[in-house]
Amino acid sequence: MFMLRNVSKYLFGDTSKESLVEIPQGQLYLVRPLSPKGYSELIFKDAAASIRRTGQEYHYQLVVLRAYEEGEEELLAEENGEDTLADSLGLEKDEKTFLLDESLHFRCEVREGGEKVFAWRDLSGDPGDLYEFVCDTSTPTSTVSTFEIVAVQCQYERKFRKSHQTATEQDLEQFSFTEEQPIPSATSRRNSRLAVPGSPSSPRVGTAPEITEEPIMPRTPQKQIIPASPEDTVTAPPPAVTHPVGTDILTKERAELHLFDFESGTFVLQDPSIVATVSEYGTWQYWLSITGADRDWLGQDVVPDINPVFNFEYLSFIFNHYTSDGSAYSWLLRFKDQETEERFQEGLLRALWEKLNETRWIKAKDDDREYVLEAFQDLTMEDAPAAEAEEEEHEEEEEDIEDDGQRSEHYDSDESEDDVNAHPDDDNVNSQLAVGYKHDRSFVVRGSKIGVFKHTPNNNLEFSTNISKVETPKGKLFSPKKVMLHAEDQNMILQNSDNPNSLYRMDLEYGKVVDEWKVHDDIPVMNFAPDKKFAQMTGEQTFLGHSHNALYRIDPRLAGNKLVDSQLKQYASKNDFSTAATTEKGYIAVASNKGDIRMFDRLGINAKTHIPALGEPIIGLDVSADGRWVLATCRTYLLLIDALQKEGKNEGKLGFEKSFGKDSKPQPRRLGLQPAHVAQFQHETGAPLSFTPAHFNTGVDSNETSIITATGPFIVTWNMKKVLAGRKDPYTIKRYAEEVKADNFKFGTDKNVIVALPNEVNMVAKTALRRPTRESIATPVKSRGTPRRSSGRIGALRRNDIVNSPY
Repeated sequence: MFMLRNVSKYLFGDTSKESLVEIPQGQLYLVRPLSPKGYSELIFKDAAASIRRTGQEYHYQLVVLRAYEEGEEELLAEENGEDTLADSLGLEKDEKTFLLDESLHFRCEVREGGEKVFAWRDLSGDPGDLYEFVCDTSTPTSTVSTFEIVAVQCQYERKFRKSHQTATEQDLEQFSFTEEQPIPSATSRRNSRLAVPGSPSSPRVGTAPEITEEPIMPRTPQKQIIPASPEDTVTAPPPAVTHPVGTDILTKERAELHLFDFESGTFVLQDPSIVATVSEYGTWQYWLSITGADRDWLGQDVVPDINPVFNFEYLSFIFNHYTSDGSAYSWLLRFKDQETEERFQEGLLRALWEKLNETRWIKAKDDDREYVLEAFQDLTMEDAPAAEAEEEEHEEEEEDIEDDGQRSEHYDSDESEDDVNAHPDDDNVNSQLAVGYKHDRSFVVRGSKIGVFKHTPNNNLEFSTNISKVETPKGKLFSPKKVMLHAEDQNMILQNSDNPNSLYRMDLEYGKVVDEWKVHDDIPVMNFAPDKKFAQMTGEQTFLGHSHNALYRIDPRLAGNKLVDSQLKQYASKNDFSTAATTEKGYIAVASNKGDIRMFDRLGINAKTHIPALGEPIIGLDVSADGRWVLATCRTYLLLIDALQKEGKNEGKLGFEKSFGKDSKPQPRRLGLQPAHVAQFQHETGAPLSFTPAHFNTGVDSNETSIITATGPFIVTWNMKKVLAGRKDPYTIKRYAEEVKADNFKFGTDKNVIVALPNEVNMVAKTALRRPTRESIATPVKSRGTPRRSSGRIGALRRNDIVNSPY
């Protein structure tokens, strides 16, 4: 009966999910076969059903959540007054919850025609009353089976106060309720539809809708547990590749092996006993192999793309595996005990760290090794506040307008100009985005052109003008490598990769480069950052610069070279600096291609705090305005670091101000996508994971509440409250049809996101991002809005290519 029991085993152990199992679409009915109140009511026309953990061990809830159609919620509120509909039914407005107890007599049935139905008793209703959740026709049979099995296991745990893994088949049979009468059918949807009260077709509020045909009587009982049907395709494991000959074994442990099934969204047991081995086979080359008694399952190089996640509470390890054709698979190992998993974790992370750092693990300091191990665990932060109830956001989402083909649009502010092709023939794409702080403008770099977009009061983008030629003062055309707004957004500082020792100042009022600043004869500018986080809102002229091995101040008012010699710090060792960021007070964080981070309270001194490297180069860095949070971007994950010291003599001080104690380095929070989502991303797009530099939302006198980045065609935002509370659903996504080139929040809010695609620019409401599901990952959205409302394309020129009006 419980032949698919192992399918659900991982669900209880995968705390990366807020719910254990979910059916994303269906309808909820209340059926009263014996009641004079009426036969059936349609409670939620569009709903999702899930089984969730509660705050009490061995207790779970069955939850049915209503999904509104666009405008439906507002329409009901306008016509009936807020909560009138919910009050008239005596129900929660958007959600029904039920404690999963055997008293519900929860059961499942597949009817003729393939309709899949869950039913359970209405304990507060009359005898015989039932709730019925009718699954959407697109729901796979395997998902329905898994949902029922998990419900049975949850009831077992509640009754016996112990894990279902100790239960036998006979123990679980008692929750199948095969003696029950078959589930009565709800009235057909066209007759039981709950109309909007007050409409001509609606019944009087408080009465059940009338029906025009006799209720369908019970039929022959159906099987309670549904075996997988032939049409349900299960992800098959790829063929294994030849293993290289290992010269040194770092770890070798036994475990169960599960493979993520894309169709059902579950990990399916492949082999109850495998041997997982990490071995060295060349200079800084390491191999992960998994073999069973009868076959080799997989083998691959140990590289950051495997995206390793360890969970010691449930003895699990999830990782990604890539085949030679670029396909991605997500695997789960489950170990017998914590000691086994710890040995395997240290061996795998040693291999990964040594490959990235080309240094022996044994040479690393003890606290640095501990730092690396902690970063790859699925843990909440030690000082995580208690999870708070999420406040509902009643914001109107931006209208989602989709076009079925290429559209031609006016790139100009008037209708008399020529149309612009959807994909200009200039061989360039949008590459960089600069969001204004002082003025509501965004600037998008495309080759040697810069498009200027105005933020409208209704949170859209409107094309303002096009700076058609970025040239040096001597007339040489170039494509800026990096740009930064400066001096109250009146200037833009540009970097030319052909001239690494100089920077250029563009006067945005005239739309031309007016100055070349020679920084130093021998010290190049690898990157630059504002003097303080909000310096571009002021007339501050100086700013920071760094080479691979030096950190310094640049003052464009100096005669000759602009580097301030008294505020130059060069380092003897090769630090390989890659990026920098500053706080509101001017504290400085500098990251490197080695993956480490240094914190300074001012220029010209040694760092107060050094955060060791996990191994991957850091390509982006941001700091909260108050200096509490440091956000580093690596290619396959983000790193969130709490810079506040919570103990010792420097308690209450930031790592920028005072050094952390020897044994009290801040615990990192590694923000990564769930391996199953990474595999789904790759399965859908064929593109490897590669994050754009992540940013906090920011604004004067506002707190950082969200983080934004992108990978391939996906925008991803993390909710800081959920991250710090240890929630398992901290990020949302939005998929576009094209790769996202640059992204950031609008200044002063986290509600609106500016997105640069290869050939257009959009402003999107953050509420348009969705929780990652198979559907949200698989479905790309096209550009939205009309060109004069929300988007524009860089590259096509106006007849007048000169910026002729100040803003």
